[in-house]
Amino acid sequence: MTERPLDIDAVRAFVRIAELGSFTRAAEAAGATQSAMSLKLKRLEGRLGRRLLERTPRSVELSPGGAAFLPHARALLTAHDRACAGLAKAPERLVLGISDHVAGPDLPALIARMAAQDPQVLIEIRIGSSGDLLQAYDRRELDAAIVRFHAGRSDGDLIAEERFGWFAAPGWRPHAGAPLPVAVMPEPCGVRALACRLLDEAGVPWREAFVGGGVAAVSAAVTAGLGVSALAPRMLPLGAVDVGAKLGLPELPRLPVLLHARVSQDRPRAALRALAAAFGSAARD
Repeated sequence: MTERPLDIDAVRAFVRIAELGSFTRAAEAAGATQSAMSLKLKRLEGRLGRRLLERTPRSVELSPGGAAFLPHARALLTAHDRACAGLAKAPERLVLGISDHVAGPDLPALIARMAAQDPQVLIEIRIGSSGDLLQAYDRRELDAAIVRFHAGRSDGDLIAEERFGWFAAPGWRPHAGAPLPVAVMPEPCGVRALACRLLDEAGVPWREAFVGGGVAAVSAAVTAGLGVSALAPRMLPLGAVDVGAKLGLPELPRLPVLLHARVSQDRPRAALRALAAAFGSAARD
């Protein structure tokens, strides 16, 4: 008896849901509805004769059968996409700018996921400040940009709103009576401008203790105990702690992550949609 082949679209839907941990985010990445993703998963589970995912009120988790099937599903998709790529025309290019305050440690894994999804999309990524990237986007040097909110602009599609806090190294203490030492990125960083404005409005004396050319450098300064910095939790060096409430610092708002895009080709648009959903998942977790 010949086994019925697996539906590649259903397998892809399962992998997306498993990796993003959400039917909603997987649907966003696929440009589909949640009901469509649920139907594909149901068909796949029926074909395999086992439950692959367990839904809880707050998350979606792999069942034992799903955990066993996931590496095989990824291998199947890789082989399928390579076979299709062998007959395809030259790769399509996507020039993408990502704000340093958005990229974070998740970037390598997210790029790898997007590249594995469609090898026929050549991704060129530029990292910089939100302001610089938006200027490059306006000059049409970028096809798309994933950035923080920038004052004076109302365009862009909201991907997520991310929590920020005042973080310092474990055991770090400010000197009594001295201005608060703050590690920041150089102007015109929007996060820097917001953090400094909130400190001024709260009447908190502060000084620049370190100016780094990127979030990695600022995080290193925090680890070295040079002071505090306004950072998203996923950007943090290991062991850093939120000292905002303890020091009476002003509360930082959740900051939006926005996608600006003018991508018309189907394949780059699908790859960008998947990456945006993955960033949204990382920022909301």
